Amino acid sequence: MKQTHSEIGETVRKSLERYFRDLDGAKPCAIYDMVMKNVEKPMIETVLAAAEGNQTIAAEMLGINRNTLRKKLAQLKIKL
Repeated sequence: MKQTHSEIGETVRKSLERYFRDLDGAKPCAIYDMVMKNVEKPMIETVLAAAEGNQTIAAEMLGINRNTLRKKLAQLKIKL
């Protein structure tokens, strides 16, 4: 089954709702960075796998420049 954009968004929404429930009175902070750190690496790893390790194809699939992808690979410590 293919996951649609709305299903991905709904998954993120449910995860954030669970996060807020689990705070138990603690103050949330840096939510944007938290979400991006938890989504970006598996997204890039999955796209690279689908592109069979081809960075040019993966960058095209992601809609980013290949140099940006290479920067992200280094930042996120993704091994090829």
